[in-house]
Amino acid sequence: MDTPVFSTLGCRLNAYETEAMKELAAEAGLRNAVIVNTCAVTAEAVRKARQDIRRLRRAHPDARLIVTGCAAQTEPETFSRMAEVDAVIGNTEKMHPETWHALAPDFIGETEKVQVDDIMSVTETAGHLIDGFGTRSRAYVQVQNGCDHRCTFCIIPYGRGNSRSVPAGVVVEQIKRLVDKGFKEVVLTGVDLTSWGDDLPAQPRLGDLIMRILRHAPDLPRLRISSIDSIEADDNLMLAIATEPRLMPHLHLSLQHGDNLILKRMKRRHLRDDAIRFAEEARNLRPDMTFGADIIAGFPTETEAMFKNSLALVRECDLTWLHVFPYSPRPGTPAARMPAVAGAAIKDRAAQLRAAGAVQVQRHLASQVGRTHAILMESPTLGRTEQFCPVNLRKPVAEGTITYAMISGQTDSALIA
Repeated sequence: MDTPVFSTLGCRLNAYETEAMKELAAEAGLRNAVIVNTCAVTAEAVRKARQDIRRLRRAHPDARLIVTGCAAQTEPETFSRMAEVDAVIGNTEKMHPETWHALAPDFIGETEKVQVDDIMSVTETAGHLIDGFGTRSRAYVQVQNGCDHRCTFCIIPYGRGNSRSVPAGVVVEQIKRLVDKGFKEVVLTGVDLTSWGDDLPAQPRLGDLIMRILRHAPDLPRLRISSIDSIEADDNLMLAIATEPRLMPHLHLSLQHGDNLILKRMKRRHLRDDAIRFAEEARNLRPDMTFGADIIAGFPTETEAMFKNSLALVRECDLTWLHVFPYSPRPGTPAARMPAVAGAAIKDRAAQLRAAGAVQVQRHLASQVGRTHAILMESPTLGRTEQFCPVNLRKPVAEGTITYAMISGQTDSALIA
């Protein structure tokens, strides 16, 4: 097996880092290897990682099997004890060229099975930048890593470390390279995107970065931002929403719940009224704005009335694209020690949230019929509107181009043009 096999679990940032690791492994000459980039967001994610490792070992019995990612960072001993695993690499180490050279077949010397250092001591964002991850039309740029907050349900800060920002000049130069390569849309990604700049001189804000990108990359047609914490939205971010048509009218909000007491127990920094107020303000500034959101069902101590507050928030914020997470206890987090909700209730509440989300999607799709949209083509017949809604086109259009088409109908999950 000349080319290493990569398996990626979890978030978009993990997928981005897998692309970076592919380049690092190729430069090091790594062969006959399987690399599993794990997720630690829930106990279920760790279980799936172990399952994936066993499957890949059966498929590649003679390859060197390397485990990395957030679960490897937070639970290195879990994976080092697995007979299928040859090496465990931390989240910082996986971005270092020397790590991959030490795993290559021509390396002379001993390599420790577990290479996982204290990620809380890391003060710089990995400097390995990649050009072109995504489709031929859309590229992703990591501008931030880590998180300074300690939500009671979340293990991610212990897998990613504290918040670190990529300097604005580095981000702008990378985006200009991507534009030169023909990409029509760039998505800014990070673990806690709205904390970008807190660790940089003068402490710029995310809105400052967005304004700088749009000013210095005038040929970039579309800039999109990934999940944000709405309570941290700064004045320039709101100004960009109001005045910059190249900033896409779609925001994914880290809401997590709709009940104030549960939000307090989660150690979130916003209340339900803050979320509603932000959604109203953003939509007043940009009437075509759509929202996605993360919502957890069945957080410990959640009563039926508290859950109904989350359900109501879907309509009150007019959320369209929901990511619903049935709560599962994550060992090592404060929430895991709180009184649990029955599993059947968690499952039922998650189903109700998903059903509410499906209704919202249908409402949004129906409202777009008869309108003309700028559609970025991901394939000859599939594209995305500025609100990130999928569109199926009857007539093929060149991938990577932006085409204008009138919406003539809808399916359960997409528009038709």
